[in-house]
Amino acid sequence: MTPLWPHIAILAFVTAQRLVELPMATANTRRLLAAGGHEVAPGHYPLIVAVHAAWLASLWWFAPGRPIDLVLLCLFALVEVGRLWVLRTLGPRWTTRIIVVPGERLVARGPYRFATHPNYVVVCAEVALLPLVFGLWQLALLFSLLNAAVLAIRIRAENRALESLRP
Repeated sequence: MTPLWPHIAILAFVTAQRLVELPMATANTRRLLAAGGHEVAPGHYPLIVAVHAAWLASLWWFAPGRPIDLVLLCLFALVEVGRLWVLRTLGPRWTTRIIVVPGERLVARGPYRFATHPNYVVVCAEVALLPLVFGLWQLALLFSLLNAAVLAIRIRAENRALESLRP
């Protein structure tokens, strides 16, 4: 019988990570709005929350007891380093919503030197990799497609919103 503690540890880490990040994002959103910022295209936000909550819930339901691919787990850990790099680079500007503060300049350091939306690169990798760690390719495919659909809406709206900040 496969011990459950590694599965619980991995999923608890990812869950705790999200639960710690949400208040940070909320505080940053409030701060940005207080600085004169405004939210753009909030209508798709509940879809993003629903996809990510369903992804995590499905992992808690299906992953325990399944074999763990250690190579993919190490790759997932590397992606989490990328997540921290994005969060650290954006600092108080990181939020889960699209907030534009007039007069601010786009971030062009850290991972933003290499990609326009490195946070979404990380999220796409997370959504695909974590189910694959447990051999759940069907969940990886399903949630990658759902995530791609909401990100198509999100990135289009974000690019339009950020156009005003480009030099």
